Amino acid sequence: MRVAAAWLVHLFTASGVVLAFLALTAIDQGQWRLALLWLLAALAIDGVDGTMARLARVREHVPRIDGEAFDLIVDYLNYVFVPAIFICRGGLVPPALALPLAAAILLSSVYVFVRRDMKTDDNYFRGFPALWNVVALYLFAVRPGPEAGAAVVLLFALLSFAPIRFVHPFRVRDFQPWLKLLALLWAAATLALLWPGWSGDAARLWLYLSLASGAALLAIGLIRTVKGDPRPAG
Repeated sequence: MRVAAAWLVHLFTASGVVLAFLALTAIDQGQWRLALLWLLAALAIDGVDGTMARLARVREHVPRIDGEAFDLIVDYLNYVFVPAIFICRGGLVPPALALPLAAAILLSSVYVFVRRDMKTDDNYFRGFPALWNVVALYLFAVRPGPEAGAAVVLLFALLSFAPIRFVHPFRVRDFQPWLKLLALLWAAATLALLWPGWSGDAARLWLYLSLASGAALLAIGLIRTVKGDPRPAG
């Protein structure tokens, strides 16, 4: 039963690959909101599968599967590869710059994913953690224009190499339990934002709430950046 539970957790993680395929299919059909919903579903799975893996002790019961490599493969698809296609195909950047900007997304994210020191000892990300699914969502929701979209993509690609900390809301212990609640508020507001049936005022309310909670998460990372890394004990 324990081995079966561990395999089920791996299957749960693997479902992210299917979600990536569904998102690509939606992009091909021009169903932009549906594509973002599939990417948000993959984000939700990634948010809980680590906890499930630890509870099921998958490393102990299925030792031949490298869970970390597994997770990175699925995350690169849903956080980087599919969002890069979304940004280029969705008219969110100038067509003439689509290829170089896609290359900037893909290559900067490879650097993020292969870093051995991707996270600090207290679980903050070093540099922008390749959350291109979130960037794609906001470019789609705000619609700042292709030129501004290109500037945003270039900015975040550069931030992948910057000495700035970004918070992991479920692994960082600072500001808990409020940090988790803030992340859940962001997730709820962002999910509601994708519902097409809201009135104009309601849609703006969800957008402002999503942006405000997201900005608060960014601010926590900036506070940690200013404070600097904690000194090693002893």
